[in-house]
Amino acid sequence: MTVPLPILYTFRRCPYAMRARLAIYTAKISHEHREVDLKNKPPEILAISPKGTVPVLQLMDERILEQSLDIMKWALKNPLLSEHDIQLIHENDTVFAQALNRYKYPNRYPEEASTNHREQGEIFLKKVENRLTPFLTGSTLTLVDMAIFPLIRQFILVDRAWFEKQSYPRLKVWLDCFTTSTLFEEVMRPYSPWSAGDKPIFISF
Repeated sequence: MTVPLPILYTFRRCPYAMRARLAIYTAKISHEHREVDLKNKPPEILAISPKGTVPVLQLMDERILEQSLDIMKWALKNPLLSEHDIQLIHENDTVFAQALNRYKYPNRYPEEASTNHREQGEIFLKKVENRLTPFLTGSTLTLVDMAIFPLIRQFILVDRAWFEKQSYPRLKVWLDCFTTSTLFEEVMRPYSPWSAGDKPIFISF
């Protein structure tokens, strides 16, 4: 069934949904926002995406985009990514994501000290620090920055006091550029969980 605007199923704190929203808002794509209660998923999202994770974007031509990077590429009109860009995003989504998960939830992994996982995550932080000029591909914000910012933000928030003592001058400026921006404020605006029959929430540009 066709829809009048793209419909975005999302969850405010999910880093993958966050980066999809960053791209959609940067591209100023009007859409319907549907906040998902991950513990009580509406049947509408499961009907179009049985995997049951966010984000999911239902396009007006009935196509369904189920991966955050696919949504970002669609919103930003498939920007050209270098091999270094692709590798950095892949490392963010695999090795760094695993270190973050273990660092953030140490009780789930009692066999190893959380500081070990922090050290593993720092390998990635240093790569990002060394690439920033002041953004990851030069002087402007691109898909690459938006793709890795949410997970790095989560990593920092595990122990903000520790991070502030570390020497990551460019990374700290980069993070502040995101978190103090109007874009981030709009992307992180809270909404109540959606269910059928609710008044639609349209994000218009």
